[in-house]
Amino acid sequence: MEPYIQISKINDFIFCPKSVYLHSIYDNFNEKTYHGENQAIGKIKHENIEDGTYSTAKKFLQGIDVYSEKYNICGKIDIYDSEAKHLIERKTKIQKIYDGYRYQLYAQYFCMTEMGFEIQKLFIQSIDDNKRYEIHLPDKDEIAEFEEVLRKIKEFSARDLLENNFSVNSNKCEKCVYSPLC
Repeated sequence: MEPYIQISKINDFIFCPKSVYLHSIYDNFNEKTYHGENQAIGKIKHENIEDGTYSTAKKFLQGIDVYSEKYNICGKIDIYDSEAKHLIERKTKIQKIYDGYRYQLYAQYFCMTEMGFEIQKLFIQSIDDNKRYEIHLPDKDEIAEFEEVLRKIKEFSARDLLENNFSVNSNKCEKCVYSPLC
């Protein structure tokens, strides 16, 4: 059986396939070695989800493991409001809703629904300004796009990295913690 794709890697892959590879190299290093200021701030702001202290209200499921056999993906959610049936992904500061954010949330949605949870609405929440952006449930075209991204991730290889068989966006490179290695 193929290994599961980590949900967080979907957003990383869309940002830049090379960042997924470089992240895996640094997995065993101390994060201070490669985390920039934005990554350190994001990690701190995410700690209350990881340790389950975002809220004591029983209606909130926080940081639970999710998986989908259909899509062969796994990861963690940020927040599921079991009363409102809302799935919420939190980001430090949202300036734009990127495809990677949507696909990450769709992946969580597919996992949760496959696991038997009812979800009526999807949200991405900007922590710094406490704004929520509703992301509509995926339609058939968006499901096809999502599946295409998963196919590309599964087919991507070290050879693609060596031969630079992917597009490079210099604007993204400026913001990438791994840019000194490229």
